Amino acid sequence: MLKIWGRASAVNVQKAMWAVGETGAPFERIDLGGKFGGLDDPGYVAKNPNRRVPTLEDDGLVLYESGAIVRYLAAKYSPENLWSQSEAERALIDQWMEWTVSTLYPDFITLFWLVFRTPIADRNLPRIASINEAANKSYAILEEHLEGRDYLVGNRFTAADIPAGMTLYRYFEMKEIEIPSLPNVRNWYQRLCERPAYQAHVMLDFEELRGRLDF
Repeated sequence: MLKIWGRASAVNVQKAMWAVGETGAPFERIDLGGKFGGLDDPGYVAKNPNRRVPTLEDDGLVLYESGAIVRYLAAKYSPENLWSQSEAERALIDQWMEWTVSTLYPDFITLFWLVFRTPIADRNLPRIASINEAANKSYAILEEHLEGRDYLVGNRFTAADIPAGMTLYRYFEMKEIEIPSLPNVRNWYQRLCERPAYQAHVMLDFEELRGRLDF
């Protein structure tokens, strides 16, 4: 059975858990980090010296970094669906996963921290406006790419959709930010919202994080 360490409200844990859910593999998730603590426990540090979540254990393999976990799960447990037997298609899956990490995610998570996790009295409005604009430019890239497409690669749901798709729930639920008209992204988001694994592991209330900078 798969074991995944990490609290359910951590976005990178959600990324890994969404992939787990899509594979249908049996799993156990252990709450760790945030209000649960445990990141400095010697037993956990031996698994993940970065003292971060998520960490996965499967059949003797211990793996951290959420993108690596998603790729591993896709290749092992869903090679025909989440992954691909085509070298070209796998390269495109990797492209969008890497693009999310390098381009979309840094602005998305910074915006989330500046707007949602920072107490109102401490918010830096000019900084928020700047990061909001930068994030919207990345979502505009997705908007253009999704013209005439249902999903990012091969017009079917793959691991490529997981990293960027994971951001959409919080992006669209943060009422304090400016969001442009993104009909293609919104249609993609609605398709993701229909997936049981997305509902179970991504569409989770995150109110406990409001105004919290301590974890």
